Amino acid sequence: MRGDTLCINTRFLICLFIKRCNLKKWLTFCLTMACIHAFAQEYNYRPSIFTNSRMDGNYFYSKVEWQSPSWAKNVGGKLPVHEKLFFTPGNSLQLHYVNGDKGNWRASVYRSRLRGQDFFTPATLLSFKIFVSSKGTTLKSLPAIRAGLEDSTLSSPLEIGKYISEFGHGRWLAVYIPLKDFRNIGDLNATSMQSVQFVQNDFDKMEHELLIDDIELVSSLQSKAITVQPALQKAKGFARHIDIEWKAVDDDAVRWVKIYRSTDGKTFIPVGVQLPIIQRYADFTGEENKKFFYQVTFLDDNYRESKPSSIVSANTRTMNDQDLLTMVQEAAFRYYWDGAEKVSGLSKENIPGRQHMVASGASGFGLMALIAGAERRFITRAQLINRFKQILAFLEKADTFHGAYSHFIDGPTAKAEPFFGERDNGGDLVETSFLMQGLLTARAYFNKAGAVEQSLRDRITKIWHKVEWNWYKQFPDSKYLYWHWSPTHGWEINHKLIGWNETMITYLLAIASPTFSIDASLYYSGWASQDEEAIQYRQGWGQTSDGSKYTNGNVYFGVPLEIGVSNGGPLFFIHYSFLGYDPKAITDKYTNYFRNNKRIAEINYRYCLSNPGGYTGYSDSCWGLTACDGPFHYSASEPVSWQDDGKIAPTGAISSFPYLPDASMKALRNYYYQYGHFLWGEFGFRDAFNLSQNWCSEIFMGLNQAPMVVMIENYRSGLLWKLFMSNDEIKAGLQKIARHAK
Repeated sequence: MRGDTLCINTRFLICLFIKRCNLKKWLTFCLTMACIHAFAQEYNYRPSIFTNSRMDGNYFYSKVEWQSPSWAKNVGGKLPVHEKLFFTPGNSLQLHYVNGDKGNWRASVYRSRLRGQDFFTPATLLSFKIFVSSKGTTLKSLPAIRAGLEDSTLSSPLEIGKYISEFGHGRWLAVYIPLKDFRNIGDLNATSMQSVQFVQNDFDKMEHELLIDDIELVSSLQSKAITVQPALQKAKGFARHIDIEWKAVDDDAVRWVKIYRSTDGKTFIPVGVQLPIIQRYADFTGEENKKFFYQVTFLDDNYRESKPSSIVSANTRTMNDQDLLTMVQEAAFRYYWDGAEKVSGLSKENIPGRQHMVASGASGFGLMALIAGAERRFITRAQLINRFKQILAFLEKADTFHGAYSHFIDGPTAKAEPFFGERDNGGDLVETSFLMQGLLTARAYFNKAGAVEQSLRDRITKIWHKVEWNWYKQFPDSKYLYWHWSPTHGWEINHKLIGWNETMITYLLAIASPTFSIDASLYYSGWASQDEEAIQYRQGWGQTSDGSKYTNGNVYFGVPLEIGVSNGGPLFFIHYSFLGYDPKAITDKYTNYFRNNKRIAEINYRYCLSNPGGYTGYSDSCWGLTACDGPFHYSASEPVSWQDDGKIAPTGAISSFPYLPDASMKALRNYYYQYGHFLWGEFGFRDAFNLSQNWCSEIFMGLNQAPMVVMIENYRSGLLWKLFMSNDEIKAGLQKIARHAK
């Protein structure tokens, strides 16, 4: 079985489950674990099957089939997206069909299971809106509908027309179907319902056209009255988008925030909706040097609309490359500033997602992003100090396991949260490494005299000194560090840390520790091991002998590679361990790691230019295969055909700025100017997209936003590298490894 890059840290559980089981079992596993291990009352999402398509053209999570003489319009076998008519902005689904006298047609819409959206409001009704365009369409000629479970079980069909009380053409009609009316399907509820299927219901030989929008599950036809009014606070213009921000919504009766745009301050058109848990919206207008006006309203569960807010305005403007770099840094920085978990002040795993779950590793990256933000004056130093007081107070009381933090922590309780299953309830040494990298960078940053910053330095030092790195050897004479220990399952996961991958920093910090260090010899016996076990491990996840002995020595796309399994692996290998550790300062007996990292980036870049899979968009301005969200699950893409499905993560190229600045800048411009209308959002670039599949992620991920902030800053000023490398322990640790290299 392949132990790919996701298996290197806590994400290896995902690989185990997906490869041994199927997607249905994986989704069931996630939902079960989420329910078992909930701590604080999480935010309940309204269960939705369709609200909007992020992409034009067709809707990825759909499927259209037909048999002549019946017919149903499709784009690449999927439902077309209609951009001009919608119930909630900005689009709807077009259902254009012919009811043949003998054939049949069916159109399925599938529910996208977004990472971390695993708590839902109860539901008793299926709700959606339809717009009947064709005058000849009657209640009888409307489709029937079936409900589907995750195992593809479908109910008996129900006639939609029977659930419409006031039929008409050219206006939006509400359809509400009790879930209990769907027969022969078992328990249908807010969690289990996975799809709806519209099917032919008449044989009138006529052509019909409908628009369908806002397919969701609701609890009743009654909704709580909204008690607050929207308050827009500000608008800020960039090259081709406007950021607007409103006062945080403190009313659970609000279903959506609806955004209106105007070019004259008088006539407003709806352009989008936003979840009430996010208090900003990025409106990509696509036009430079133009003034726009905005209002917002609140919608309740029945889409009744509040009074509008006051009006704010801003101008888009021409921006140079330096402006664009700052723009990307500021937007991604907001993920960790505005989007932080409220109690701890630390990073969430993804947004939107779990609202109370802190991700330790992403938080470490986020600490560095906050420092870069303070230096770029997105916030003041005083604001940063106050946030760090909050963060340190949380970390001081959070669960630790021989000094190491768990992968996920519940914000309100500070208890370990086993999001990946019951064995994931203890110390995660890799995620702890990422967290310590951020804390040590902060300790160097808070260098001012006086009691306040001295206190921050001292508190960080205590946290750093408590990590028992040597205990995570498992055995006194072990050659390896182990990833995880559980207070109830012990060393059951038993995962040795073997490079080349993102865990290099774990060995570097363990050697550097002044209190619980490991011998520097483990760098070569563990991380860079030549033992048969290590060789087999690398061959297993790389599916090649290239680099199986840690060293590589082959040439890929004209680039010689000294270190790396296969042809280098996903790009996060050259990001995560090197946000603070300056790779130019790390040289062992095999290579210098800035040189080697640059070559891995170059191989990745040239692979995308060669584009052996023939994927849409791959070019010198669209490249960078790494770990990111996907249409069905998080996975790591690599520059090899069997690990490349056409999915690109903006963090891949943008976090590679120190290595390939020209190619990274070209990618940044392309992602913003060419793809910004679907890819740019409230916290910068969304996590990933696939032009071949016409898919774009709906989420931003904590592990991927911060590296863009940090590595851009390291390219521009070297700030985070300088700070982290100024720590005496870090210098001493590298000196220990250097002595073993002789």
